[in-house]
Amino acid sequence: MHRRVRLLNVDVDDIAMEDLVETFRDGVMLTLHVDSIMKLQKDREFYELLPKFNVITCDSQILTIAARLLGTPLTERVSGSDYFPRFYLRYKDDLSVTVFICGGAPGVAEIARRNVNAKVGREMIVGTNAPSRDYDRRPEEVERLIARINESGASVLLVGLGGGRQEKFIFRYRDRLPRVRLFLPLGGTIDYEAESLKRPPAWITDAGLEWLYRVLREPRQRWHRYFVHQPPFLYLLVRQMLGSYKDPFVNAPRNES
Repeated sequence: MHRRVRLLNVDVDDIAMEDLVETFRDGVMLTLHVDSIMKLQKDREFYELLPKFNVITCDSQILTIAARLLGTPLTERVSGSDYFPRFYLRYKDDLSVTVFICGGAPGVAEIARRNVNAKVGREMIVGTNAPSRDYDRRPEEVERLIARINESGASVLLVGLGGGRQEKFIFRYRDRLPRVRLFLPLGGTIDYEAESLKRPPAWITDAGLEWLYRVLREPRQRWHRYFVHQPPFLYLLVRQMLGSYKDPFVNAPRNES
């Protein structure tokens, strides 16, 4: 059992990357970053999934710094984009580990599939699918997707449908995916593996400036997230440091409408 660090209304596992890669083979992971922690202040459905995750890692240098300021430092940042390549290289010779990629823009997952399979020297990625943006309002599309995942025989499902949506997808349908043991909602990892989105130099990430790098690379897609959606985190962090932060969902009435 790992020590847990409280960041706003989320308990984060203080786990090292090597430990995660070696021991976590069955269950659902959440990699927490500022965008997801802000969604967890407003999205009750997402929030109520928290106890169902088997491991929650800190996927943000800013959150790592926040934990240190709170006097509860984490061993290290464990991001999904760092974890996944370590995972597939660690298990490249384990034929029981096969992966289905669900998500990404049309064609991107297929590029990621070719790249990863070339690196590991076998068909580890056994299938891909890029659902439409409104897939969750298309029951027939969901049924086809579930069938494709099951037919692939994959033991690992990597889902990239956007923060919150990908986690809800997993818990909504995991009981219908009996062959999948490991569920990885890792979002942008698909783009990194396809090299459609270049990773910043390590010094930028270590300095907590990856957000600025992404804004400069994709201003239209990233502006609202980094300059409107996420800045209130700093205010909430100060409140937690002062002992005045309150979980918005504790003792709050449910809206059943």
